[in-house]
Amino acid sequence: MPSAPIALVPPDEPVPTHPEEMKAVYDVRIGKWITLQGSARITPAGMISTGMAVSALLLATAALVRAARR
Repeated sequence: MPSAPIALVPPDEPVPTHPEEMKAVYDVRIGKWITLQGSARITPAGMISTGMAVSALLLATAALVRAARR
């Protein structure tokens, strides 16, 4: 009978889809009744893509501002 595979991560956490995946988790409490929780996962390729999108957006905004001043 084959033995069960050994889990390298706790069973309540999902298995990472990328070996270099970065994770962030935060919990913010405001007073007694308000709690904000969030989490994010991103890969290095996602960071590069996000940086390229932000730079393209800023470049387009700068061009529009310059055109509006003329």
